[in-house]
Amino acid sequence: MATIKVTQTGSPIRRTKDQRATLVGLGLNKMHKTRELEDSPEVRGMIRKVQHMVTVEG
Repeated sequence: MATIKVTQTGSPIRRTKDQRATLVGLGLNKMHKTRELEDSPEVRGMIRKVQHMVTVEG
């Protein structure tokens, strides 16, 4: 299965609880942390919810 790299670039300070929880669900909880995740519709939806705080490669 294809994978994508997701890096947290924005701070969760002053964000809603659901956006913070989405970052934790993606495995991101610190600035500039990178995770390689499976490219699935569920992950894409989570990324879309916090797209202003992450960058996506590949």
